[in-house]
Amino acid sequence: MMADVHSQEVRSFNMSKIKGKDTKPELLVRKFLFSHGFRYRLHDKKLPGKPDMVFPKYKTVLFINGCFWHGHDGCKYFVVPKTRTEWWLNKITGNKNKDVEHMLELKENGWNVIIVWECQLKPSERDVTLQTLLNELKNNERL
Repeated sequence: MMADVHSQEVRSFNMSKIKGKDTKPELLVRKFLFSHGFRYRLHDKKLPGKPDMVFPKYKTVLFINGCFWHGHDGCKYFVVPKTRTEWWLNKITGNKNKDVEHMLELKENGWNVIIVWECQLKPSERDVTLQTLLNELKNNERL
């Protein structure tokens, strides 16, 4: 196992700054959808997985997943750390398993589930991703 390049205190500080809510990708999507007239609830604790955004009117939930934390397969932003590799793989695999469980439970309860990946919101793909999301929500409105 490789030694960490940071001391335990520095690593702890760095990790403490990683947010689970109100991330840049999340805020970007929220502002875009709000400006297009969509209203939503945030992080509903009553629903499996506490979706980032809940659209009760459309019976739709939206998860905005970080490529690293949710193990986005085939994505250049998902790189397995060289230190504590086994621990990280267990952590990310656990996250992926929980994601699948939550998605199945939501679908069983009649919810439409949309996932937007962090990499889909990079400047080169952002416009297409947001337009696709808008179309998907509008289609759910008619259901």
